[in-house]
Amino acid sequence: MISSGELRKGITIELAGKLYQVIDYQHVKMKRTALARLKLRDIRDGHTIEQTFQSSEKFIRARLDYRSMQYLYNDGDLYYFMDEENYEQMPISANQLGNALNYLKEGMSVEVSSYKGELVGVELPITVELQVIEAEPGFKGDTATAGNKPAKLETGITIQVPLFINTGDIIKVDTRNGSYLERV
Repeated sequence: MISSGELRKGITIELAGKLYQVIDYQHVKMKRTALARLKLRDIRDGHTIEQTFQSSEKFIRARLDYRSMQYLYNDGDLYYFMDEENYEQMPISANQLGNALNYLKEGMSVEVSSYKGELVGVELPITVELQVIEAEPGFKGDTATAGNKPAKLETGITIQVPLFINTGDIIKVDTRNGSYLERV
């Protein structure tokens, strides 16, 4: 059990039979009582909720297991990963992956989290290298200003890149916020 005072961003708790990850935590003091205002993400379904609890309330802390797996392919709404130790293949739904879908490439190794034997999510590396498949050309003289343009990457996500990036370039992208870091 964990008290509301011990909750922090990133901690996983079990609430009403569901797994939630704490996205945001605020401790609010009222006249006679203190409250914990939480923003939680349902790990299995992917949606977020906001709830307020008394500061004396206790939660069940969920201990997630992590193992290295390789992303193989997707079949409709299921994405298949292979355990790098025993070569067992397991599917994860698109809802459970959430924003990680924007950065997954076939053959990529990621940390997959599981709870009581069930796969529940993926932790990506901080940066990934992706190829630009569509970008408007940068015109001469445009590089004098620090302008940006949209570029579509091989995974389908569109991000803002500097004007000197062209179609076919490989760039490094930050998976935490989807920002351009550098050309590789």
